[in-house]
Amino acid sequence: MIDLKKAKVVYKPTIENAKEYASNIAKKLGCEFCTINEITNSASVIIVIGGDGTLLRCVRYASEYDIPVFGFNMGRLGFLSQADLKEEDYVLEKLLNGDFRIEERLMLSDTKGNTALNDIVIKNAEYTKTSELELLINNKPVCSYLADGLIISTPTGSTAYNLSAGGAVIAPEIECITIVPICAHTLSARPIVVSADDTITIRLHSKSKYFLISDGTSKDIEETSVTIKKHTKKAELILLNSENKSFYDVLRTKLHWGVAPGEK
Repeated sequence: MIDLKKAKVVYKPTIENAKEYASNIAKKLGCEFCTINEITNSASVIIVIGGDGTLLRCVRYASEYDIPVFGFNMGRLGFLSQADLKEEDYVLEKLLNGDFRIEERLMLSDTKGNTALNDIVIKNAEYTKTSELELLINNKPVCSYLADGLIISTPTGSTAYNLSAGGAVIAPEIECITIVPICAHTLSARPIVVSADDTITIRLHSKSKYFLISDGTSKDIEETSVTIKKHTKKAELILLNSENKSFYDVLRTKLHWGVAPGEK
């Protein structure tokens, strides 16, 4: 059992009413609440009030200290969050009764010290130009892409940018990494799924400026190559034991996957 009195309820200050919701939940659990910049590693669990971006930031921090994370959605899609705030009492009862499980999720790291639960993206900073990007797996050349960039995604991130770029939806318990070109200038370029134990290297073959984007956080790339591999730590997400909270239920309700036109 997790000691919820040592939990931290974390909110994003720029979201309207997020502080009030965080204060109310913390009061019911008998714990403290704080902003995302005030998290400490003494928390037994982090309960996030915000969107997927806020949750991803908290997960990257929490994973370093093996702290599990649960999310209440106040964003648009909230695919990673397990509940909406209208379910507050139901969720808190589940948490207090220990009616949940902790699921470990694969994360990525790169040579610049970034970590990501969803994806690491390499993009040309000059948006009007395509890039020549060479892919190596375990130091062996695989292919070259003429594209706007590459998405290196975990199964958790397969429903994010990866999905928008034509990558496959992958069940989160599968240990693999997906590589998807962005707007490739060829008919032969296809997404590829590789083992989570593989080392992925991207060589940059132009003098253009590039961005390295880890779960939405962007940095300039000064090197001529970037290496990405499985992170030594895993994210720990709290999932409710509920009939309508499975991965496939979330696909149907939030992405309308497999829903025929006119069906509700």
